[in-house]
Amino acid sequence: MRRLMAGLCAATLILAGCSANANEDAGTEKETLRVGMECNYAPFNWTDAEANETNVPLSSGGYCDGYDVAIAKRIADSLGMDLEIVKMEWDSLTTSINSGIIDLIIAGMTDTPERRESIDFTDPYYESDMTIIVRSDSPYANATSLEDFSGATIAGQMGTLYDTVIDQIPNV
Repeated sequence: MRRLMAGLCAATLILAGCSANANEDAGTEKETLRVGMECNYAPFNWTDAEANETNVPLSSGGYCDGYDVAIAKRIADSLGMDLEIVKMEWDSLTTSINSGIIDLIIAGMTDTPERRESIDFTDPYYESDMTIIVRSDSPYANATSLEDFSGATIAGQMGTLYDTVIDQIPNV
């Protein structure tokens, strides 16, 4: 795990260009690492109303917690920086890193050729497969192929890879 974190930290510095903002008195205060995430994708990141021992204050109020927050804490700590989680809409993440609003993105973002045209990726710390979830009493409960979902109503978050995959299912 330490090796993975060290590699992730090094890759983050090299690929994301870590342009952390110095506080007014850089001689005595730490620089701040601003990490963008949606804070609405449990168990990776979510919003809390109250502070606890694992969450981090959000720049917009409230707190954020989850696996992505734990990774962000480890990166900031290894760099000797303060951590600021910036909650933003999914579609704003790429634009925000390219415009310097945030220093890096830690989110369930799939590395695609299209995304690589505008941002760099580190090695993944988590990989998952796409899944369609149905109720056990659904007419689609025994589906074994995408064609079996013909005529179904399927939802996927706009701007994500799931949104583009829905178009591959006939008559959805």
